[in-house]
Amino acid sequence: MHKRVFVGVIGISLLQVIAFPVMANSDLPQLITWAVEHDVAKQQIESQANAMTDAGVASSQWMDPKLKLGVGGLPVDSFALDKDPMTNISVGLMQQFGRGDTLTLKQQQTSEQAESIRKKLGVRALDVRFAMTNLWVEAVYQRRARQLLQQNKTLFKELEQYLSMNYGVGVNQAQDVIQAQLQIARVDDKLDANAQVQQRIKAQFGEWLGKQAQSVAPSQYPEWSALQAYLDTQASHQNDYSALAQHPAVKVIDELIKSNETSIDIANEAYQPQFGVEVMYGNRQATGMNGQPASDLLSVYLTMDIPLFTENRQDKQLASAQHQLGATKAQRDLLLQQMNAQVAAVRHDRINLQQRLNRYQNGLLRYAQEKTQAIERGYQNNTSQLDEYIRAASDALNIELEQARLQADLSLANAKLSYLLNKF
Repeated sequence: MHKRVFVGVIGISLLQVIAFPVMANSDLPQLITWAVEHDVAKQQIESQANAMTDAGVASSQWMDPKLKLGVGGLPVDSFALDKDPMTNISVGLMQQFGRGDTLTLKQQQTSEQAESIRKKLGVRALDVRFAMTNLWVEAVYQRRARQLLQQNKTLFKELEQYLSMNYGVGVNQAQDVIQAQLQIARVDDKLDANAQVQQRIKAQFGEWLGKQAQSVAPSQYPEWSALQAYLDTQASHQNDYSALAQHPAVKVIDELIKSNETSIDIANEAYQPQFGVEVMYGNRQATGMNGQPASDLLSVYLTMDIPLFTENRQDKQLASAQHQLGATKAQRDLLLQQMNAQVAAVRHDRINLQQRLNRYQNGLLRYAQEKTQAIERGYQNNTSQLDEYIRAASDALNIELEQARLQADLSLANAKLSYLLNKF
């Protein structure tokens, strides 16, 4: 009777694994939304972008005017201000203008750099979503594994009770009881390791959820409706470039490319002359040759900086800006190439995992159950040994755990694809 109960528990456990639901848990999107809104990095990125914007406004302004005060034509024999008509007390104001459209372009460039920084908000939000989804999937797997281990422990406890009862009446040997107890101890150790992993996952959730991480209890895998809808229309990874081009990380580089293009425009403006204006007013206190007070003096100057020797300055600045643009474009191409390769690899992993899950669901679990039942019948008829019985039960548990791991790995592959294709 006890043997039948033992095998019955295994059969129920196997059926539960087959019917284990893979559905979305509404708590995960809510937790991710909360985590993104309260992410400290969000404030950091926004502050950096605002700082860049303000710096752009500052760099686009004219230079501060210069005030010039002095005395000119002062006789050194008397240092008198009213003896020589050439002596004057002068005050001047000098203002230098921007070179061509340089100031306007500098503000445009810093605006593009600020926008590039703001695009990192999308990257950060996607990183948080990806990391939390991975933790969620691992937590669901660990919870499922714990359920299987606890079922297995209950099963071996029943076996131990049965063997102890038979040992008391001289049917079984002491080593049989000890073997069952050893198996229980092994399961207990796995349960302790499982609890340790679950606590570590909760601690990692604390990075984004704070104290409420301790109350998070994932029970079901996420849905992947957006990803599946995309994959249904894009069967080959060769067509993924358009989706990858919309990834926030690529958008960051797109803004940097715009900024580098503006750098070239700024470098071209360096070939333009730079103008300035200087106005001087001189007050004279001496008497003129006609006996009348000497008239005050007004001077106006136009200054112009002419870039005549451009080979080692302007030409090099332009070449540098062009090289930087080429490097940034190459960086974008490299990123897309790397991401496309990752998508291709994960696509293949996903197909392989689905095939393996099919094998477990349609064959391995059933075979494990049938094997255990056959050994149970043999044990009842004294044609099988207890260690065979225990190995069969352990194999059944391992197959259940392997299938649960495959389900988790498939969800992790979906999470990676969703991250790369921005299809969460």
